[in-house]
Amino acid sequence: MPIPFGWFCVGYSSDLAVGDVKPLRYFGRDLVLFRNEQGEAGLLDAYCPHLGAHLGYGGRVEGDSIRCPFHAWQFRPDGFCSKIPYAKAFPPRAKREPLAQSYPVTENSGVIWAWYHPDDVAPEFDVLDYPEFVDPEWAAPTKREWRFASNPQEIAENGVDVAHFAYVHSMDAVPEGETKYEGVRRHSFVHGHRTIPLPSGEVKEVPYSVETVQNGAGQKFTRLKGLVELSLLVLATPVEADDVELRFCFTHPKVEPGSMEEKVVQEAIANTCGQKGVEGDIPIWEHKIHRAQPYLCDGDGPILRFRRYFEQFYAEGPEGGRLSVAAE
Repeated sequence: MPIPFGWFCVGYSSDLAVGDVKPLRYFGRDLVLFRNEQGEAGLLDAYCPHLGAHLGYGGRVEGDSIRCPFHAWQFRPDGFCSKIPYAKAFPPRAKREPLAQSYPVTENSGVIWAWYHPDDVAPEFDVLDYPEFVDPEWAAPTKREWRFASNPQEIAENGVDVAHFAYVHSMDAVPEGETKYEGVRRHSFVHGHRTIPLPSGEVKEVPYSVETVQNGAGQKFTRLKGLVELSLLVLATPVEADDVELRFCFTHPKVEPGSMEEKVVQEAIANTCGQKGVEGDIPIWEHKIHRAQPYLCDGDGPILRFRRYFEQFYAEGPEGGRLSVAAE
């Protein structure tokens, strides 16, 4: 599978202090992430356009720019060269346009988002903001991270593959619910009642709802409401064409330490991350292939509809063909 375009998580805002410089590898490219003295995060191609030094190893922040460790050329987050300490005159091109390849960056929901497009096309849609992830009335985020051989499309498709829930996660299928596809966004809402065993040994029937919003290839948000309320950001960022970094970021309204609510939240997070959740899927994702023309049956869920939605995030189509065709 090729790398889709869109907004992708390249780190958490709280992990990048003023003056920090971090070498990264995403989108099949070597990159450098930094935060200048004005507090602005910047993401550039790692190699200095002057003579090729890696800005992430020995580079440092000075003012609004990152300084190359080789000849001290400096570059702002927009890629423009801001200083050449030994030059009497800037090269003409440096006055006209950026020399370093830069990536649009925005920060919200506590995440540093970078826009990637293989043809360097400007952002075509916005990141959605979920302010509870930085709200002091909500709990500090709980974060989990995995890396394995897969891609954002396979991971996102998992939510509509209703048949696998029984066989991989030993749980009832999650219904499609009310689903809307609107441009780059997919919004689904499922609600009903669920029988839940309580830590006290009692069994209680409680109303529940699951709301999911997919916004492009790299941002997925889920809000679960039942005994407790839990919000989750699912952040799938391609490292290479068949290598992905997956982050889960959870938060919830603050609860009393040691309370039943806290135990339910912890159990919900453990279930979402463990064998009944993503860690049940990872071994399959890591070793499977992508069937561009799968044989499907009536119990598989709306896989082809989802693939038609996801097709729009490939610059020239997935491997030159369509994802949304079933075998006959």
